[in-house]
Amino acid sequence: MKSCFVAVIVLLSSATAFAELPKDVPAAIPLWSNGAPGSEARAKEAEEFVGENCGNVHNPTLTPYVPAADKSTGTSIIICPGGGHSKLCLGHEGYALAEWFRDRGIAAFVLKYRLAREKGSTYTIQDHAMADTRRALRMVRSRAAEWHIKTDRIGILGFSAGGELAAYAAMKHDAGQKSSADAIEQQSCRPDFQVLIYPGSSGTFTVEAGMPPAFIAAGINDRPDISEGMASLYLKYKAAKVPAELHLFANSGHGFGYRHNAKPSAAARWPERLTEWLVDSGLLTEVETK
Repeated sequence: MKSCFVAVIVLLSSATAFAELPKDVPAAIPLWSNGAPGSEARAKEAEEFVGENCGNVHNPTLTPYVPAADKSTGTSIIICPGGGHSKLCLGHEGYALAEWFRDRGIAAFVLKYRLAREKGSTYTIQDHAMADTRRALRMVRSRAAEWHIKTDRIGILGFSAGGELAAYAAMKHDAGQKSSADAIEQQSCRPDFQVLIYPGSSGTFTVEAGMPPAFIAAGINDRPDISEGMASLYLKYKAAKVPAELHLFANSGHGFGYRHNAKPSAAARWPERLTEWLVDSGLLTEVETK
């Protein structure tokens, strides 16, 4: 009887681990037409999937979830999934949330970035993953008219490892190279707001006046460097007079992400708190509720 019980647990765990991605994912857009700098020779290698998780990313892309023009609020968000820089958790930290935003008039773009801690990787976070992140911000800004987006309402959101990228993008950015022959590189890579969902490596984050406003969410039962780190980070923003809002959910830990069928809880409803904050901050004029 005990062995049967164990088998059921293993089966259920496997079903969760190998959950499938939605079938109607929009076509991804390469960030560079000839391959990412330093990865051109591997640009045509196929990505590898295990359930909802993606690896072997050598040609970074954006997957666009863009509302119809008459439904658009003009606000957009680039989503950086987590996965410890060894994989991309595209399900509960990617496509599901992008659909939620799109259905409420907010354009969302899921970023597949190069993975610095995947087995055998030669990439680094600062040289490659961040190049992908900044290129994504430039691309969205360069195509704002096409996607019915306001160029001063482009935000970046990241979960866990992706939260690191979002924070670093808000910390270090530039106005673009106006003399570049590449229209994308002419654009600023400064996000207009940052959304940090249980990001790692908060000890490496720096804060100074004038940074983009921040929305932060984590579970109180997460690792101390995340739960306590987010409280400390919020106080740094406050001291620097950077507008910020912090949510530490009492009954949550790491990885709650967003699932449309999640059990009702405060943590499960964090996207609603985010849209309220965006409205309060003047970054979102209206949102259709569903």
